[in-house]
Amino acid sequence: MSKKIWLSISLVVALLLLSACSSNSSNGGSGESAKPSNASTGTEAPSSSGKPEKTAELNVAFLSVTGTPPDLKAVEAEINKITTAKINVSVNLMPINYGAYAQQVNLMLTSNEKLDLIVVGSPFGFSSQVSRGQLLPLDELLDKYGSNIRKALDPAYLNASKVDGKIYGVTPVRDLASANGFTMRKDLADKYGIDASKIKSLDDVEAALKIIKEKEPGITPLIPSGAGFSFLTSYGWYDGLGNGMGVLPGYDNGLKLVNSYESTEYAELLKRMRSWYEAGYLLKDASTNKASQIELIKADRAFGYFSKLKPGFDAQESRSIGKQMVSAELSTPVSMTDHVLNIMWGIPRQADDPEASMKFLDLMYGDADLVNLLDWGIEGKHYVKVSDKVIKYPEGVTMLTNGYNLNMSWLFGNQFLAYVFEGEDPDIWQKMKEFNEQAVKSKAMGFTMDPESVKTEIAAVSNVIAQYYLVLETGTVDPDKVLPQFNQKLKAAGLDKVIAEKQRQLDAWAKAGGK
Repeated sequence: MSKKIWLSISLVVALLLLSACSSNSSNGGSGESAKPSNASTGTEAPSSSGKPEKTAELNVAFLSVTGTPPDLKAVEAEINKITTAKINVSVNLMPINYGAYAQQVNLMLTSNEKLDLIVVGSPFGFSSQVSRGQLLPLDELLDKYGSNIRKALDPAYLNASKVDGKIYGVTPVRDLASANGFTMRKDLADKYGIDASKIKSLDDVEAALKIIKEKEPGITPLIPSGAGFSFLTSYGWYDGLGNGMGVLPGYDNGLKLVNSYESTEYAELLKRMRSWYEAGYLLKDASTNKASQIELIKADRAFGYFSKLKPGFDAQESRSIGKQMVSAELSTPVSMTDHVLNIMWGIPRQADDPEASMKFLDLMYGDADLVNLLDWGIEGKHYVKVSDKVIKYPEGVTMLTNGYNLNMSWLFGNQFLAYVFEGEDPDIWQKMKEFNEQAVKSKAMGFTMDPESVKTEIAAVSNVIAQYYLVLETGTVDPDKVLPQFNQKLKAAGLDKVIAEKQRQLDAWAKAGGK
């Protein structure tokens, strides 16, 4: 398979730092609890003793895909009414453009700017932040102030961010698993009697592609699921444990790693892609394609693509593409460490008042009013209620004219407390909860590799993968000829050494009880 979850994330966010979570002790893993509060303060609130207490002021940095909303300060004022009353905390929200987030936060951390709560994750240098001691261990803070977090999150998901047995990040309650899927245009599927519920395997997908090829000569049956993706980027059969260099087939395999590029499964998938390419089912220039699946289907050039499914995925894709899409599920849902480490919240070591930071973070997992202010803004101004669960834009307001248009309910704490926008399934969060609960959890859930001792080999192997994976996984070249060359160069670059070191660390992790 291609660069797996690790590389898929890299392509999606375009700014992924090739780092896997460190398992060294480091400054951040010393186990010290939160330092005493010396919070920067503003207004004063009465304490139980009758003496005024300072209200902690928090700088909260997070990524934004839409920039800074014009009405951010108005929403912030409403948020602070809740937080000052409930936990004697006020917040200064600091959205940072997605593409600049990793670099800007790194500068703020290294320059010791006032920063009290931040979004962290694999794409933003989480492992480096932990190893440099820039993030606080959260275990004691969670025990004291994290009751909502512990109630909302399965311990497996909360513990997945552990480094040397200590938690450094808290994932939002969101989709924490995915299933292999095939997503297609519903109009064409209906036209030719292609029933998504009966597509269960790649053979079934192939039959559908054959129909489209024969009946719709101007339509490409299968396209990649993103710009720069291969056809296998969104089709998984193992846990890549971060970098895909040494994997667990079937998400278990007795915790014994294998080289996926030498596996029978990979060879068979490449042969299938090659046969589909030769049959005309695949986008011919997929190895150099720069257009997204959304662009290609909007332009009436394509039928379907492999996808990572979750509840509500079809509605999401239909809304983005402007055509009704329908998906076939090709596997059971699976959850891996990578799902959790992708997006989390962490407390920087320079936080003025870590207790206050944790209190605010915890409130995001238990207070529906706070969650919906962060997600959707002010009722009556940025949205109106259709029902208890469902909202829509006010009369005369659109997504483009809305003054608070973050649209990132997956980020702010407990998404299951959020309203649902009109047109989406009002029961989506219950279905998502069940989806997460039913997912098969990788046997290596919670393991992250420390790459330091083999970083030279990892860089060399990454270069080889970048040279070969697209042409192989798009069917562009004959795998019988090219795959042996690929594997030879992987070995020369040091892949066996990387796998051996990862296996050593995985064995030690398992011996320590998965900590």
